[in-house]
Formats: sequence, structure tokens, C-alpha cells
Amino acid sequence: MSSPIELVDLDHVAVAVERWADAWPRFVTTLGGRWMSGGKGPGFAPCQLGFANGMRVEVLEPHQVERNDFLRRFLDRSGPGPHHLTFKVKDLAAALATAESSGYQPISVDMRDPQWKEAFLHPKQSSGVVVQLAQSIEGYWETPPPAGIPERGPVMAGLTRIVHAVADLDAGLQLFGRLLQGSEIDPGTDESTRWVELAWPGPGRVRLVTPASPGSPVAEWIGDRPGRVHHIAFSGVSGAEVEGVVQLADGSAELPPDASTGSRLLLLHP
Repeated sequence: MSSPIELVDLDHVAVAVERWADAWPRFVTTLGGRWMSGGKGPGFAPCQLGFANGMRVEVLEPHQVERNDFLRRFLDRSGPGPHHLTFKVKDLAAALATAESSGYQPISVDMRDPQWKEAFLHPKQSSGVVVQLAQSIEGYWETPPPAGIPERGPVMAGLTRIVHAVADLDAGLQLFGRLLQGSEIDPGTDESTRWVELAWPGPGRVRLVTPASPGSPVAEWIGDRPGRVHHIAFSGVSGAEVEGVVQLADGSAELPPDASTGSRLLLLHP
């Protein structure tokens, strides 16, 4: 049986877009996300938006793709949408050794910067989503907001959970529950799916959802992939007056994936 990585916490979810501004209407105007930081590097420019419970969404746009085209290739292949989940660890070298002993092969390992060390698990090994493992100094980097960012919405939402649909629930639990130490807090079933929600020491939550039968709509949506991020759930914003929102029977509301962010958002009922 594999060993868990010690002292790990879910830090943020990253969404790939063509331009940062494509994310502003949903994540800033509707959900009240607060600008925290942004910068530019070879291949991509990341910025982070903070939400009421301390969780964050990282928005990635292509930059200097001639030096590193990973994000450009992702957008060309899949379009805008969720790109990766980032887990912070206390000791990246030890975490990578544990991952390797458990049968995972970390890629793009970069230990050069003492303030930010990182490595990744390929989605073929990590249930269909890129998993970033990172070691950083304490605290969050903050920079002035860019020109043109709109005023935040009147209410700042909380990022409640990331819902990740997986073809193999056992494989998902082996990674997110066993290796990454997510604690099971909320298993459940309905007519077409079953799920297990996992929690970390901070506010981060991942709900692994799997089809209950081959004919489940989730099975069709996953297709031949090992998994896909299905939606990101927020609380504290009703969505009653949000353009394009679909009211659901349980009182929550859905913002279907749009061309700009490719992200399905669920606004949970109070």
C-alpha cells in the first residue's frame, strides 16, 4: 500500500483562458473575486483571485508561447476551461519521492527557485486533471491590479468545492484521498452518480463524482478520458439576476460553460 505525502493542502484551481479579461465577468463581477496577484513568465501569465473562504482561482493566459507552448497547446486542443489543481506541500523533494514510490511519475520538476518549487502529475496518471505539487514560502504574493479590471460584485462568494468527474473512483481516491491525504467527509449517490467529497486542512474541497451506470450522463460527458473537472461550486451568491443562469430544482443555480472561460459554475442555494 502506498504512503501518503506529509503536510499537504489544496491551494487553488487554475482556469485557462485566452486573456485574463475573459474571466472578469464571471469571477470578478458576478462572484466578487478579489484581485490578489499577477505576473508574466515564459509560456503563460498567471493571476489569482481570492474568495470569501480563502480559496482562490488562478487565471492563466498564454504569454511568450515561443518559449513554452504548453498552455497554447492546451487551449488549441481543449479550449478555455479548468487546467490544474495545485496542492502545497511542506517538502517537495520528499513529496516527489513518495509519489514515485506509489507508482506516479512526476514531470516538469523545477527546484531552482527556493521561493517556489514545483512539479506536476500528468492527467493520464491523475484521473484526467493536471495536478501541481508546489513548495513555497509562507504567505501569498500580492501585486497591484491591472488597468481595466472591473469593480467586484456586491457580494464575495466562497469557493465551496471543485467537482471532478472520474471514470474510476478507486483510482481517484488512491490519488486524492490516499497520496494527497484528502479526508472523506461526504459520500453520496443519486440516480446517475455516486461521489465522495474530500477535505484538506484549509478550506479546499474536491468532490470526486463517478457514473453509477454506463448510461449515466456523466459517463457520456467523460467519454474515453480518465476524468474531467465538471464544475466549480460557489456559495453566497444567489444568481437570481445573473444573465444566462439556469435555476435548478434544488434551489441552486448553474452558469453553463461559456466560450470565454469554458467553466461550468454552480451557485449553491443558501
